[in-house]
Amino acid sequence: MAVEKYSIGGVVSETEAFEAFADIPQNRVLMAEKLTVKTPVRPEIVEGLTNIEMVFDKFKPEVDAEFEDEEGISKKEVLRFKSLGDFGIKGITAQSNFISDLAMKKDQYQKIIKQLKNNKNLQKALKNKDTKDAFINALHALIKELEQPKEQTA
Repeated sequence: MAVEKYSIGGVVSETEAFEAFADIPQNRVLMAEKLTVKTPVRPEIVEGLTNIEMVFDKFKPEVDAEFEDEEGISKKEVLRFKSLGDFGIKGITAQSNFISDLAMKKDQYQKIIKQLKNNKNLQKALKNKDTKDAFINALHALIKELEQPKEQTA
């Protein structure tokens, strides 16, 4: 009795020759996914696409993305994918103004946190209520000055 083995091509006896699909290595992922929200009217058979760049050139995948900022305002952007790298964090961030702004804010906040953790004088000042209040007032004044239109600051 032949032992049956389940594989990507279906059920195969171990004694059968099996050439339908090669096993995918453990460190690889096979992904079959719709790359755009546009559903075709009928399936299209496309021949002659021999590499991933040709697939992206043919189908031009894109998606409409809607983001919401901290005030609840909705922002719409179209993300276009020209290579597999465009699906990663760097690829999406590079083409989205909204996400780029968030990444910049995140970097700034991380720098502030690092400064707060490493600056002994600042930590000492923040422990004292009077110096902490003075520091907060100075920050509010700086924010107010930065938010003023240029004509008023000159």
